[in-house]
Amino acid sequence: MLNLINPSTLPTPPSNYSHIVEVPDGTRLAFISGQIASDADGNCPDDIAGQCEQVLRNVELALEAVGMEITDLVRLNAYLTDASDVATFREIRDRWAGGHAAASTLVVVAALASPAWKVEVEAVAARAE
Repeated sequence: MLNLINPSTLPTPPSNYSHIVEVPDGTRLAFISGQIASDADGNCPDDIAGQCEQVLRNVELALEAVGMEITDLVRLNAYLTDASDVATFREIRDRWAGGHAAASTLVVVAALASPAWKVEVEAVAARAE
């Protein structure tokens, strides 16, 4: 079981994440490359909400492929191309995570690998063997 920690010596997180996630010994790790908003058929929504939903669905599909689930997430790194999309991303991520507060970093970048992409998310997950 992951140990989600927010020590009183650090500021309270402004959204649903943990400052520290401790992974116990004997745990299998999965590192998920940056996921973008394309589905298996190459379709990509135009709007930020649709892209956030698809990106997180892709993370969930990657977790399922290795026998893991959202509650196994240790860390999420998200990259957005527009700072005005931060609130939308956080709302969708928090709903998707269902209260699981993995360690998280959110960065606004100038661009992603394709001009059509507005968000990319990479992740680390862990599950006891």
